[in-house]
Amino acid sequence: MNYFEIFGLDISFSLDLKQLSERFQAIQKSVHPDRFTHASNQDQMLAVKKSTAVNDAYETLKNPIKRAEYILSLRGVELPSEQMTFSDNMFLMRQMELREMLAEIKFADDTDSAVFEAHQVLDTEFQQLFKAMQVSLEENTESANKVACENLRKLKFYQKLHLELDRLEEQLFDD
Repeated sequence: MNYFEIFGLDISFSLDLKQLSERFQAIQKSVHPDRFTHASNQDQMLAVKKSTAVNDAYETLKNPIKRAEYILSLRGVELPSEQMTFSDNMFLMRQMELREMLAEIKFADDTDSAVFEAHQVLDTEFQQLFKAMQVSLEENTESANKVACENLRKLKFYQKLHLELDRLEEQLFDD
């Protein structure tokens, strides 16, 4: 049973997160190990396995990046390793520019503005890639799935840059 089936949902990138959360809570109540404290050891172990599966499914489906990975894996798309290099030189150049932008924040005259601008740039570019990935996932052809996979890899780079920016912001403003 796949994660979507656990919650009685169609396989789709677009999900009603409120509905997902409500179904998760209802299912989790019925399979939670605490309900099986007086059951046999086998039933207790089964409850733990079911509860774990429901938790894993929920954590995957509520996160758009993990959900996209999961949908692609259901479609049989082999997700490349994160260590695999990109063949998109424009993207690699942009990543270098963005890393330089982050490195220069420390030396900006107005670090607040520099941090704000960096957030704006990263958010805007992330959203553009995210929308492109979403369109490709909805198209669901072999070529569109490859594009979705590439955009997904790129989105992970943006997530890492966001984390770096958050750490930098903490360093700058916690001192």
